[in-house]
Amino acid sequence: MKTTGEKRKVSLTVWIFIALILGVIAGILLQGSPKIAETYIAPLGTIFLNLVKMVVVPVVLFSIMQGVISLQDIRKVGSIGGKTVAFYICTTAFAVTLGLVFANMLNVGSGYKLDSGMLEGFEAVESPSFIDTIVNIFPSKAVQPLADATMLQIIVIALFFGFGVIIAGEKGKLAGSVIESFSEVSIKVMGIIIKFSPIGVFGLITPVIATNGVSVLLPLLKLIGVAYLVSIIHMVVVYSSAVKAIGKISPIRFFKEMSEAMLFAFSSASSVGTLPFNMECTKRLGVKKEVSSFVLPLGATINMDGTAIYQGVCVVFIAQIFGMDLTMSQQLTVILTATLASIGTAGVPGSGVIMLSMVLQSVGLPLEGIALVAGIDRILDMARTTVNITGDAACSVCVNAMELKKEQQAG
Repeated sequence: MKTTGEKRKVSLTVWIFIALILGVIAGILLQGSPKIAETYIAPLGTIFLNLVKMVVVPVVLFSIMQGVISLQDIRKVGSIGGKTVAFYICTTAFAVTLGLVFANMLNVGSGYKLDSGMLEGFEAVESPSFIDTIVNIFPSKAVQPLADATMLQIIVIALFFGFGVIIAGEKGKLAGSVIESFSEVSIKVMGIIIKFSPIGVFGLITPVIATNGVSVLLPLLKLIGVAYLVSIIHMVVVYSSAVKAIGKISPIRFFKEMSEAMLFAFSSASSVGTLPFNMECTKRLGVKKEVSSFVLPLGATINMDGTAIYQGVCVVFIAQIFGMDLTMSQQLTVILTATLASIGTAGVPGSGVIMLSMVLQSVGLPLEGIALVAGIDRILDMARTTVNITGDAACSVCVNAMELKKEQQAG
């Protein structure tokens, strides 16, 4: 027999879907006057996303600290972390490869006429070096990363303080209880905010549809189609196989439970913003809190499967537009660069452009090519964010299953 709580969660998914459809319809109706959508409807989405981002930092900070403390073993944290990073790197490499294969097979750039006017006024964003990325993971202040919502630094702070509580032993028990209490309060606040998600989804999707009319999308329809096709294939093939083979969960059940988070990710285009939804969905999939509280925040920052697909498809598109053929070694360079660049990319809308700059530079393609896809970046961002957060959840399911198996063998 289903509980009232389960019914409410199912109904929320339905309401989000209804809000998404209504947002699309409203956006189409307002294409003649997008200012109305931007002025009066977009603030609903902005307010909701601000509330979600407000609760994300305390949820991540206290959940990871509580997760580390509950494990009571620093080596176990290392074991979960190692499996998580390995899963993310493998799936990201596979994702960019899939993007390159399908973009080449379907000639993604064919039939597109280059308009030189589109390339004017583009300035490339300078990407940080690998050493800078590593250095920037470790914060010099404890409060600043929390204010800036710098996820990797927040994870480092949470890990160190969590380790501190374990090492302190008896003297650290009071701190552990306080952290557990704050973690519970943060999750309750998150639950309150999530109830308003249908309004937020409507406010987020309507201006996107109203602004990105047919005139913007039509010339690049093939690029959008290939990117979305590869995203769906990656989720259906890779994640279904992973959760079935490693997680021992039916792919149908996985995607059914994940629908709420996936719909919000598609609407908001923010991996970090979708984190509270993802935590709720993985909980229903049976993932232990100490696993999800570590794997999901880390994934929202470094797991970029959807972004990797975007890199692969866009690189081939830009190369074909400029009449350049990518050699096999150049395409291998794209795979390597996109996989490494995914680590440290912030889980916020638009971050994929910095990664694309790095990938284009690695194979000598003109950075001006980014201007060609800039107009539809938000449309592409919706698909890649959905893939990113689904990958995070698949990883948490797999790592949870591996840890349970390890415990059973040890027992």
